[in-house]
Amino acid sequence: MAKFEVYRSGKNNEFRFRLKADNGQNILSSEGYTTKAGCLNGIASVKKNSTDPKRFAKTTTPGNMFRFSLTAANNEIIGVSQNYKSESGRDNGIDSVMRNAEKADIVEVDN
Repeated sequence: MAKFEVYRSGKNNEFRFRLKADNGQNILSSEGYTTKAGCLNGIASVKKNSTDPKRFAKTTTPGNMFRFSLTAANNEIIGVSQNYKSESGRDNGIDSVMRNAEKADIVEVDN
């Protein structure tokens, strides 16, 4: 089952989350949050916005890799994907977020 992992990371010991698919692959990662409550609000926003295809922005990196980001109603980025080698890989990642985020459990882990 897909899950959100909440963890502390970075030089500022910020809270972050990542959405992992059933197979353990990271499909969406967050920015750093100063508080755990802020991080949990970010997860709630992913759950709310992940079912709307218009919230996903598809991009290509300078190295010709493919990525996506998920935005909230205010156009703020909530999470970003890993790099994919193909457009179809990226699109499969978006489909996975759309299928799994809303019902994914939240667990705390050590980084």
